[in-house]
Order: sequence, then C-alpha cells, then structure tokens
Amino acid sequence: MTTDSAPENDRQAEQNDAGRGWRLLLHRLFKAMVVLAILPFVLMVVYRPSFIHPLSTLMLSDLALLQGYHRQWVPLENISPALIRSVMMSEDGQFCSHNGVDWVQMRSVIDDALDGEETRGASTITMQTVKNLYLWNSRSFIRKGLEIPMALAANVIWSKRRTMELYLNIAEWGPGIYGAQAAALYHFKVPASKLTPRQAALLAVSLPNPIARNASKPGPGLRQLASIVERRASNAGPYITCLDP
Repeated sequence: MTTDSAPENDRQAEQNDAGRGWRLLLHRLFKAMVVLAILPFVLMVVYRPSFIHPLSTLMLSDLALLQGYHRQWVPLENISPALIRSVMMSEDGQFCSHNGVDWVQMRSVIDDALDGEETRGASTITMQTVKNLYLWNSRSFIRKGLEIPMALAANVIWSKRRTMELYLNIAEWGPGIYGAQAAALYHFKVPASKLTPRQAALLAVSLPNPIARNASKPGPGLRQLASIVERRASNAGPYITCLDP
C-alpha cells in the first residue's frame, strides 16, 4: 500500500512545486509592472530641478545601437524667444492654458476615430515631452493612453517653463540631432540664442517629421507653413505669459 502511494505523492509534490513556481513568477512580473508604472512619475520629480539634463528614449536607443547623437543642453533663457514662440504656435497654441492635455482637441480626435476618419495627433507639448522621455515613438492608442496620465502629472510636477525647457532640449531635429542648440548649429550654423524668426519658424514646422522635413533645405510646402507660423509667432505675446521668468 505504501509502495503504491509513493509515485502519487511524488506527482503531487511536483505539481505543488510547479504551482509555487508559477505563483512566484507571476508575483515577480506583477512587481516589475508596478515598478515600471511608477518609475516615470518618480523620474518626473527627479527631472524637476533645472540642473538635471535627462536623455530621451530616442537618445538612449541611439546609444544602444552605437550610433551616438548630438545634443548640447542650453537653459531656456539661452534659446531664441522666436523659437519658443514658433514652437508654441506650431505645436500647441494653448500650452499656457491647458492642464497638460488639450481636451477639446482630444475629444475631436476621439470623434474622428469613432467615425472611421483619419485622426490628428492632438499631442500637447507636455504630452510630447513625456512621450520623448518615457515612451516609444510610433503612434498607437496604447501609447496615447499612457501619455495622458503622465502629462497630467507632469503639469503638476513641472512648471510650464521647465516643461518647455525639457522639450526644446530633447526634441529631435534630424538624424541624431537633439535639442535646440544642436539643431541651430546643424541647420543654420548659429547658436540657439541667435536664431532669426524665419529660422525659428522653419525649425518649428519641421518638428512633426524631422527626418523628412529638413529645416535648412525646405521645400515650397515647408516654406509656406513656416511663413504662417512666423506670422502667428510675431503676435504670440498673450499666449506665452506662462513662460515669463
């Protein structure tokens, strides 16, 4: 009787061990997911001081692929006001008034998606900043869903001025070219502080697709867009009060 029950006991012990192994694995995966979910919000606090100069996920990708990148961090006061105004007018005209998410634009995008129409990006500068720092670059509703709570939190943790400084120092402006200083030097051979209104507008309108849109060699369409943004930027005073020192 004892001999017959031994194999059964062994099988039961193996099943119990396997069950404990799976539970341990799931527990570790859950803990890892919690850490990954919390990490961006912890880093937002870390990135709040102006002396912290974080890298974007694209920069980290370039490093991982041994490609390298060009970025020279500059404080916001050393970036041409023309570029700041142009980027706001091109990317996010309501930057100073929303809470990190432009809900009017977001609702419009959702309505278009539900109607089966092609959707626009509707990303604010805050959303683009958290995307560049913590997420991946391809468009998807999953990424957008992650961007929204991160942008709302960033709007509380960072000042508008800090958000703009982060964005202008991590934005991509060409293959391996990141930040306003590297972009200004690469495209126009001047520091970011010396950009003209026209150069600033060309850089701003190239942001949505900096690989295909070359600010220093603009086609007719890009030049036309730059002219529109340049005019808007010249009248942008009431929209940029949140960036005053």
